[in-house]
Amino acid sequence: MATAEQAIAIKDLSLSRSVSARVWRFVREWPVIPAIILTGLLVAAIFAPLIANHDPKQGDLDIRNVPPFWQEGGSTDHLLGTDQQGRDIWSRLIFGARISLIVAAVVLSTGAIGGTVLGIVAGYVGGWWDEVIMRIVDLSFAMPFILVALVVVIVLGQSFTIIVILLVAFSWGGFARQTRGESLALKQRDYVMMARVAGASSLYIMYRHILPGLMNTIVVISTLRVGQLILAEAVLSFLGVGIPPPTPAWGAMVADGRDYIRVAWWIPFFPGVAIFITVVGFNFLGDWLRDHFDPRLRQTAG
Repeated sequence: MATAEQAIAIKDLSLSRSVSARVWRFVREWPVIPAIILTGLLVAAIFAPLIANHDPKQGDLDIRNVPPFWQEGGSTDHLLGTDQQGRDIWSRLIFGARISLIVAAVVLSTGAIGGTVLGIVAGYVGGWWDEVIMRIVDLSFAMPFILVALVVVIVLGQSFTIIVILLVAFSWGGFARQTRGESLALKQRDYVMMARVAGASSLYIMYRHILPGLMNTIVVISTLRVGQLILAEAVLSFLGVGIPPPTPAWGAMVADGRDYIRVAWWIPFFPGVAIFITVVGFNFLGDWLRDHFDPRLRQTAG
């Protein structure tokens, strides 16, 4: 009897280890954690009015600096507490996610399209087109983004449009440089040479033969750039030259709470954690996509 019970116990243990190993292998091979983070972020951004239980812009000085619900003096009506103006932090975090994703989506789509087009033209056409475009890219990389943003906002004023234009102006260069380098290699491929001999126009070749070969690279760069754009917007908002108040922005929330960190730590803490988790999630997803699309990395991993 004891032997049979031991055999059953050993079988159950081996089965449990086998299941745990399969789960761990699945988590390692697929971006499970980044997918959970980004899904939660998208749900919060899309359904912000339904998830948030308070107006993110409306405050009440009678309930300012209320701690999170698990601390003494906290309330379940304000899960993460309130700030120095009595505004609900949970609601501001949810609507701040929407602002961050809107900024990232607008800037990324514009920068990716413009940078990719210019990079393909520079790599395939070459000549003075390549020289001019690449020198502009070098110039954009050489300019200090924060300093330029401060000067522009002081001169033109603080607005959502100005922030988007600034981020676009400094985001297209990475796409242009990377796609230009790969376009130089792709235009030497046999199928491109055959299309050229067959009389295909340069515009047709760039659209039908060069661009499809760049899509994996564009997807990876875009994923990695999302986190950088969210972080850049947060830095600008923290410095007071980002999204104008009272619109909730994570960087501005951190800046608002820095003077209260000793008496109300939750005001800057939760938006700071939101920025960290979002940037890490997009970076992990970008790393996974890079490894997945690059056959050399897949062979090394195997």
